Amino acid sequence: LKVRVVRSSPPSSQFKATFQESYQVYKRYQMVIHKDPPDKPTISQVRLVPVSFEDPQFKSSFNQSATLFAKYQMSVHKDTPSDCGENEFTRFLCDSPLEAEHPPNGPECGYGSFHQQYWLDGKIIAVGVIDILPYCVSSVYLYYDPDFSFLSLGVYSALR
Repeated sequence: LKVRVVRSSPPSSQFKATFQESYQVYKRYQMVIHKDPPDKPTISQVRLVPVSFEDPQFKSSFNQSATLFAKYQMSVHKDTPSDCGENEFTRFLCDSPLEAEHPPNGPECGYGSFHQQYWLDGKIIAVGVIDILPYCVSSVYLYYDPDFSFLSLGVYSALR
């Protein structure tokens, strides 16, 4: 048995080199011990999209995200359709006082507000609204498709 300590933040070359193998061990563990379904979202199914109407990924997924937000709000929080329309979605989860920054010593994605989109079979099933700041990541809100509540996406997002 050989045990290695590898730096995960900032990611060392050893961490990067062994990431996929470590992830596969984690996934097998989750399926066997915690009975996670094999189709639980994976790293390749999560997209970090800057909250910006200038960003092509954000613009192309906006309607799907807004529709999912309304479905979640009405199902989980019992909001009325007028409480969770596109304007309310934009005001609540897209308008941010943070300005995007890309300092040379910062993360590749930069700092600012992001939508962490969880995709399954070509459709968004959850969105974590997060702010990436110099010394922390702040989880602002999470909404998900109630049809996939069995995946415990809130827990998965918090751990991720």
